[in-house]
This record gives sequence, structure tokens and C-alpha cells, in this order.
Amino acid sequence: MDFASDFLIIGSGIAGLSFALKAATLGTVTLVTKKSRIDSATNLAQGGIAAVLAADDSFEMHIQDTLRAGAGICNQDIVRLVVENGPDRLKELMALGVAFNQKEQGATLDLTREGGHSARRIAHAFDLTGHEIERCLLASAASNPRITIFENHCAVDLLLASKAGLADPGEGDSCLGAYVLDSMSGAIHTFQAKTTVLCTGGCGKVYLYTTNPDIATGDGVAMAYRAGAKVANLEFVQFHPTCLFDPKAKNFLISEAVRGEGGRLINKAGQPFMAKYDSRGDLATRDTVARAIDNELKTSGDDSVFLDITHKPADFVKTRFPNIYQTCLVYGIDITRQPIPVVPAAHYMCGGVLTDAMGRSSIPNLYAFGETACTGLHGGNRLASNSLLEAVVFAHQSFRQCQNDWPRLHAQSQPKVPQWDPGQAARIKECVLITHNWDQIRRLMWNYVGIVRSEKRLSLVQARLAPIVKEVDQHYQDYLLTPDLVELRNIATMADLIVSSARLRKESRGLHYIVDYPRQNDEEWRKYTVLRQGEDPEFLPVD
Repeated sequence: MDFASDFLIIGSGIAGLSFALKAATLGTVTLVTKKSRIDSATNLAQGGIAAVLAADDSFEMHIQDTLRAGAGICNQDIVRLVVENGPDRLKELMALGVAFNQKEQGATLDLTREGGHSARRIAHAFDLTGHEIERCLLASAASNPRITIFENHCAVDLLLASKAGLADPGEGDSCLGAYVLDSMSGAIHTFQAKTTVLCTGGCGKVYLYTTNPDIATGDGVAMAYRAGAKVANLEFVQFHPTCLFDPKAKNFLISEAVRGEGGRLINKAGQPFMAKYDSRGDLATRDTVARAIDNELKTSGDDSVFLDITHKPADFVKTRFPNIYQTCLVYGIDITRQPIPVVPAAHYMCGGVLTDAMGRSSIPNLYAFGETACTGLHGGNRLASNSLLEAVVFAHQSFRQCQNDWPRLHAQSQPKVPQWDPGQAARIKECVLITHNWDQIRRLMWNYVGIVRSEKRLSLVQARLAPIVKEVDQHYQDYLLTPDLVELRNIATMADLIVSSARLRKESRGLHYIVDYPRQNDEEWRKYTVLRQGEDPEFLPVD
């Protein structure tokens, strides 16, 4: 079955929904999402959204904080663009009904501070900011007659003019939409669009331990790479330093804002340890804190360290962090009286589909933003709460570009494209083929390509991944697609790309720490690592 619209958006987080609401002022919008529409990393975001709103803050301060966190490879023009657009985008969210916390008098927002920030600039809705933003955006989208949302629909591959036999000689390829699997019926449909947008989030499920939702399997980056788009900086995987350590807890992070409000990291003996790793102590950036915890655990042999906020008044803790307080109680931890056991976990992909300042990928008619994209904002390490900011700013940038292109796009007719051809594929009868490979990939990535890396481990893991990737590709050829098989194929692609990128960078920078090259080398490595299918790696200067 064919579906056609002016805009196809893959993903239902803050990036995709923000763009959908704006694109609907131009034409028809189709949004597909793998699970229910509320399943997204946005919905899990606790901390907030960074923007310069306070009198004692400034754009320059936010820019410098971002550049410092990014370890020398942020695109300075992009950083300025995002930071200076922040207040307007935040006001748009508030106009839609997002209820950020306000001070008692109700005149101004109650801004908090997180690691790496030199001022209070984080707008939040208690510790459920992402949930509040998602609620509001979904309500607006659901009431818009030009937006159609398909839940439980999993994008398989991008639909390209070249593969459809529709590319004009000399004009290059272009994106015409995507093939999408209906997870309930098993049917694969053709979703055509004049503009396709990838907002599928990150790839935390490539790792054994992650704060990400189960849907974070790197689908957008993997699809774009297979289609021939450029991807960049995939070696920079951010590990959130404080994920709740409990065998029954699943991907529950303890917000950076807990440290921003005075929480202290301590070891099993109750001793604070961050001061010996960084002059900023507990307010150091995530890469520094994650490596510090990793070192403490390897040195002590303990299972976790602890985050202690018991010195703060109990009423303050309960009011400021109601979700964290209630969730920890479920696991028998009263955070007003007991320190919280925490460990690092895979959290955010700073690289992704390489885009320009308008969110355009290297394939015409294909955009990417949010965690799926590498815009140049984050560089080698994302500053806390810059992710939601980046999503809304680039949704707006891409909308502006589509506005400019609209007369041309609106006049275009959509060509007839071929239906999905399953060939001789049969129904898979042994799901262990999927689960075994899935577990292998995630354990290999955690053990060999984690917070601290080495040339030897990277070489070994690449050799061990190669037959798994080949086997997964064979499963894709042999069996009718299921959501699990689609996701397995994507995490196999992402694991291979992350390892390849990590092996290319012969220095330690930001989130990429490799013991063989422990120093940052600006003379040779102040550049992006860019991969494109079938081509040699490319190294692009930062500015």
C-alpha cells in the first residue's frame, strides 16, 4: 500500500514533533513512530532545556561553556546559532503550553544549573521536563488535521530515486521517502514524501547498559549510511555518569541537576572523590565525571559509587526531584536519607548524520536533526541540556529552509515508486538467531568500546563483529522482516560504524579516551571523522 504526503517524519520526539507542527502550516505531514507515539528519549529527559534567560547570564557565557565541553571541535558558527536562538524557541514551547517551573512569585522561570554550565540557565518541569514537553507537543499534533501519526510502524530503509530507477543522469540521487514496516500486520508499505526527516534519536541499545529507551537502536543513522549519506563523529558516545545501580532498575538515570543542586559523588567509604579529578569537582562535565567513576570502580572493585544529596533539606529534595525521589523509593532508597548507588551508562550519541546549518544531509530532500544528526554543536562532548535546545532550534532551521523551497516542492508531482519486494524470504522460526546476535553485539561494545578504550581492544572487537555483521545481513536477506530483525540490523551497522570511527581517531578528545593516545592533538586531529558507504574515510576541518 502506498502513502503519500508532503513531509515524512520518522520519529516522535521533540525534534520530529516540533518540525511537524511547523511543516503542517505548509502541507500535509506523515509521522511514523516505532512504538506508541510517546515512546521517545524526549519523554525520559529529566534535566531540562538550556537557554540564556537570566540577568547574570549571557550568550557568550553559554557559547563558551558549550565550546569548552565540546573539546575543541564544535563548529563555532553553529554554537552561536543555537545559543542565540534558544530564548525564542523556549518561548515557542511555552506558548504551546509547556509548563516550566516558575519561581514562587510566578514572574520568572525557576532556572537550575548542571555540570559544565557557568550559570543557572536550565528551564525545567521538576525532573520530568521531557515528559511535559512531549505531552504538550503530542496534544498539539493530535489536534492538527494536517498531521497523521502512524504508531507501531518501523522504518526499514530510505526510498532513493536511484534504486527506484527515477534518478536523472547527472543530477545525483535524492530521497523520495521510506519503506516502513507495519509492526502489527507485518506488511511493508511505501511512504512517499517530497521531504523526508530523520528524527529517530540515538543508539544507546548498542551497549549493554544504557539510559535510553528500548527503541534507541540508531535507525536513522544506519538507514542514512546505507543510503549513501555522510555520517560523522560516531566515536563520540556520551556515557551518563549517574544511572541508578539496581538489578531490578532499567535505564533510570539520576539527573545531572542533582549534582547541580549540590549532590556529591562519594565512594563506598563516604569520601568525596571528584576534586582530585577536576577543579570543578562535582560540576565537571559528563566525560570527566564518567571517566572518574570508571577509574574509581576499577581501582576499588566496587559495583557502584554513590550520589549523596542527604545534606539538603528533605522537603527541598522531594519538591525539586519528585520523580527521582518516588522511583528510588520503589527500589528501597530514600534519597533524603541515603546516598544513591550509581554507575555510568551509554546515554547520547554526539555524532550522527552530517548536516548543514539548515538540517540538510548530503542526500537531497533528506533532513536529520535531534540526536540523529551531527550538526557541529556538540563537538567531542555534549554540554548538559543542550540536546533539547538543539532539537527545537534545528526543527526551526529546517522549517525555514522548507519554507524557502516550498514553491518548488509544492509544484513537484510524486513519481510512482516500486513496492517492497521480499524476494524468496521466509518467515523466521528461530528467534534465538536474533537474540543471540543482539546480546553478543551489546556485550562486545560494552566491554571493548566503552568509556576507556585501547587500540588492542578496538582491533579485537572489529574482528569479532565482522562475522556477526555478515550473519545479520544474511538474516535480512533470508527472512521476512520483523521489528526485532530491523533493529538488529541497525545496531549491527551502528556498532561497526562506532568501532571504525574510534579506530580512526589517534588521540584522546572529549568522550573518546584511548589509552594508547592519552593526549588531545590539535595539530593533527582538530577535525571530524566522516564515513560514507563505499568510500575512504574523510577528515573535515572543524571550521
